[in-house]
Amino acid sequence: MAELLGLGLSHYPPLSLPDAQMATILRTTLRDEGIPAAAKDPRSWPEAARAEWGNDEGIAAAAAHRAALVAEFRKVRRALDAFQPDLVLIWGDDQYENFREDVIPAFTVCAYEDLDVHPWRHAQGSSMMAGKPNAWGEGPDKHYRVRGRRDVARHLVTGLIDQGFDIAYAYKPLHHESLAHAFTNAILYLDHDRTGWDYPTIAVPINCYGRRVISARGFMSPYGVPLDWDPPGPSPARCMDLGAATARILRDSPWRVALVASSSWSHAFLCDHTYRLFPDTAADRALYQALQAGDAAAWRRCTTADFEAAGQQELLNWCPLIGAMQALGGRLAWSNFVETQVFNSNKVFALYEPC
Repeated sequence: MAELLGLGLSHYPPLSLPDAQMATILRTTLRDEGIPAAAKDPRSWPEAARAEWGNDEGIAAAAAHRAALVAEFRKVRRALDAFQPDLVLIWGDDQYENFREDVIPAFTVCAYEDLDVHPWRHAQGSSMMAGKPNAWGEGPDKHYRVRGRRDVARHLVTGLIDQGFDIAYAYKPLHHESLAHAFTNAILYLDHDRTGWDYPTIAVPINCYGRRVISARGFMSPYGVPLDWDPPGPSPARCMDLGAATARILRDSPWRVALVASSSWSHAFLCDHTYRLFPDTAADRALYQALQAGDAAAWRRCTTADFEAAGQQELLNWCPLIGAMQALGGRLAWSNFVETQVFNSNKVFALYEPC
C-alpha cells in the first residue's frame, strides 16, 4: 500500500499583493452603498478589527499577517519535501475560471499533461492579480512548468466511478489558460522562497460557490441586491465522501501522494450577517476545534446552508481532506489558526502524519 500525506493551507489571493493592497477586499466593501454607514464606521467595529485597521487602513498589520502566513507555508513545504511524494493532488475551488455557463460539474479531475503556468499573465478577476503588481516583483514571463500525471488521474477517475462517483474529468482547460487560482496560488505560496516546484500535480476543482457560481461569478456582489441563484454545489458530506474514496483508491496504488486542501476559511465578502466586513470567526473556531479533536462527525453534520450562512463555501475544499484522513485513520501532527478581521478570511494550516 502507498503512503499518503495530508496538508491544509490557504490560497488567499491578496497575499500576492504588496502590503499596501492586502486589505483591498475590505476597502472595496466599504464603498458598497448598500451597507449601512454605521456598520462601515470603524468606531463601531470590534476592538480586534480596529487594531488591525489602525490609522493606515491595515498596511502595518498586513506585514504581520504576511509574516504569519509565510511562516506556515514554509512549515508545510518542509513537510512536503521531507515526504517526497510522487505527486501532489490539490482540492480547490473554481471561481468562474473553467466552471462557467456551459458546464458546472460538482467535481472535476484535471487529467492535464505538463502545463506552462504564468501566474501573472494568466490571472483573472477572481485571483485579484490581473494587471497588478505582486509581492515578488515578478513580471508576466514568470512561469512554472507544472508536470502532470495523466495516468494517475485516469486511474483515480476510474476508481471513483467504480465507487459510485459520476466524476467529471478534463484533458485541457476549458476557459482559463492554465490552472485556476486555487491551484496556482497554492504552488506560488508553497514556493514562496522560489526554490522551484517539480512535483507532478493534479488539480481537482470543486463547485464550492454553488448558488453564486454564475449569479455572482464566484466573487463579490453588491450587498442587498437579489441574485438569480444557481443550484447549490455539493454538500460537505458528499465532499467528505469524495475524499474518503480518493484516499482508498490512492492508498491501494503504487504512488506516494500528498493530498492538499487549498482554501481559507470563512470569507467576509460572503458573510451577510457581518455586513460582509468580517469573517465568521466563531463558526471557523468551532470547526477548527473539531479538526483538532479529530471529530469528523461534526464536519459531516454541517449542511450547505450552514456553510453559506458563515461564508464558508470554500471549506468544501477541506472536506475531502477531513474525509480522507478519517478513512485512513490519519492523525493530525500539527495545525495553526491565523485569525484576522480585516484581511477577509481566517487561515488554517494543517499537517497529518503520513498514513
